[in-house]
Amino acid sequence: MLNIQPFQSFIKQNALFNQEERVLLAVSGGRDSVLMAHYFKQSEYAFGIAHCNFNLRGTDSDLEEEFTLKLAKKMDVSFFSTPFPTTAYALKNRISIQMAAREMRYQWLEEIRAKFGYQYIALAHHQNDLIETVLLNLTRGTGIAGLHGILPKRNRIIRPLLFLSRTEINQITKNENFDYCNDASNSLSKYARNKIRLQVIPVLKELNPKLEFTFAENIRRFSEVEIILQQRVAFLRKNLFCQVSEGEWTVSIKKIQELHPVNILLYELLNPYGFTEAVIHDLKRNLGNQPGKRFESVSHVILIDRGNLILSVKTKTEIEQKMIFETDNYFTWNGDDYECSLLTALDFKIKPGNNFVQLNSELLNFPIKMRNWQSGDFFYPLGMKGRKKLSDYFIEQKIPLIHKEKIGVLQNGNGDILWIAGYRADERYKITAKTEKIFTLEKVNSNGK
Repeated sequence: MLNIQPFQSFIKQNALFNQEERVLLAVSGGRDSVLMAHYFKQSEYAFGIAHCNFNLRGTDSDLEEEFTLKLAKKMDVSFFSTPFPTTAYALKNRISIQMAAREMRYQWLEEIRAKFGYQYIALAHHQNDLIETVLLNLTRGTGIAGLHGILPKRNRIIRPLLFLSRTEINQITKNENFDYCNDASNSLSKYARNKIRLQVIPVLKELNPKLEFTFAENIRRFSEVEIILQQRVAFLRKNLFCQVSEGEWTVSIKKIQELHPVNILLYELLNPYGFTEAVIHDLKRNLGNQPGKRFESVSHVILIDRGNLILSVKTKTEIEQKMIFETDNYFTWNGDDYECSLLTALDFKIKPGNNFVQLNSELLNFPIKMRNWQSGDFFYPLGMKGRKKLSDYFIEQKIPLIHKEKIGVLQNGNGDILWIAGYRADERYKITAKTEKIFTLEKVNSNGK
């Protein structure tokens, strides 16, 4: 009879789920996941079985799906399965077969979990998987989070077999006479994880026969050190990051330079925004240099400004534009609302402020358009003689690069710039004593006020 007490104790100690919650088991048909299914069945937990057919090993893949279906029927639980075009997905996305299988697997499991009302997804990772993950992370380079490897619980993913080693799983399945499928690919050393499993870990076990226990203890310590580090980082982020607007923060360069140890703290502060270690090292080397240098992640931008770093959510790189016709009276561009109006000279009143422009309508060639500024743009600043490049104007106004990307430019139908939104109009299109019709464009809030 299967001893379920250690399994149930591990679930309680790590608060993986409670008795009333339903769990979706990812079962490949291999020894580990089959044992997990038996643990759930004999513990009388509510569960279903999901199987991913990656179509990578011909008939063997189909036989594993058939075996898993029979297991689910025997246990009288729901069964879910789907075939994956793994090779095609890997080629299309230019990633490895292993990464393709992983991405499709997690996405599909989450879809099934949400659709059929399961609270968690259970994966059959064990202690040796954990060791392999840590060694892989160390080989490729990792932060402190990579030192604890896979966790018993992370969001909706749980791993209830992490209390067992591979040797213990082999012995239990043998003693209980459980049927399972052998995956021949596990014995191939062409995969990085298999090389560690087949060539590295056996040598380490010669040095330390209790390798699994030692790694479990080390990982526990690493996890506790990570908690301390994250508490420190949370404190620093709260005190260093000053939010100036939605999606934008400033950080004092002087305070960053005073951090100790600066490398790991700066990495932990900026990594959540997608910045890699190489980019962060480059940023650190340039902290004392001239303003204007820019650093990018997939989602964010950092600009070195005068005494500060400016961190902001990355804006669209393509040129956004909005055509404005003579009959338009209201439109939205780049999240801001604008109201248009045509007035006669008799109704005209000069208004103070920078959120609107008043132009000589008789000189406009509709449709005009609102767009992002581009390199090479120039205008004739109102009240000044001669033309000026927008890039020079922005420098004179001390406008950071990140802010420049969000500034709208109103362009006439003939290509002339009419207004740098929120800053200055063009001298050529100003209202004079001879102007009879005035075009007004004003930025308003979402209520039109």
